[in-house]
Amino acid sequence: MLYNQSMQKKLFVISGCSGVGKGTVLKEFMARNSGFVLSVSCTTRQPREGEIDGINYFFINHDEFEKNIREDKFLEYAQFAGNYYGTKKKYIKQKFEEGFNIILEIETQGALQVKEKMPEAVLIFIAPPGVNIETGDISGGLRELEQRLRTRHTEDDETIQKRLQEVKTELDRSKKYDYIVVNDDVDRAVKEIENITKKLY
Repeated sequence: MLYNQSMQKKLFVISGCSGVGKGTVLKEFMARNSGFVLSVSCTTRQPREGEIDGINYFFINHDEFEKNIREDKFLEYAQFAGNYYGTKKKYIKQKFEEGFNIILEIETQGALQVKEKMPEAVLIFIAPPGVNIETGDISGGLRELEQRLRTRHTEDDETIQKRLQEVKTELDRSKKYDYIVVNDDVDRAVKEIENITKKLY
């Protein structure tokens, strides 16, 4: 069993569209709140410069990852750009036993897998300004992100359109999340996440 009710610890899964500022919000949240630990995922991709095994990711080979899939050792996993990414059940259990609430930062695909296997997990989606939480209208958020991407001048139009399609899929999936936090201001977004966590543990 991954989660023991007597521990009173929670798994908070945080996702967000590319370019929404999720990393900045999470970094600020972790700096302000003790008692939380960021989950470390496994991956088959090669370490980038400065990345440390066990700190940034657990780096394992393709065969070992697939062996773990067959043995049902992952809480969630997904494949992106030819590489696997996943969260070990054993790691989550260990952090609960150490007395931590856990923050798991993953894509929407993996987050919904977590919710299926662990319904008590709390899913929080960080959305761009322009998303209307009450009505579920995502068009304003798409426009906001498109403007940000075009302002950067780092991608051609085809790449931007592909990214926006991915964002639309993520925003559609966010409707299945427990909470949606609009990141129109980092401090306000952090405070909103703090309020969510405080009322749940």
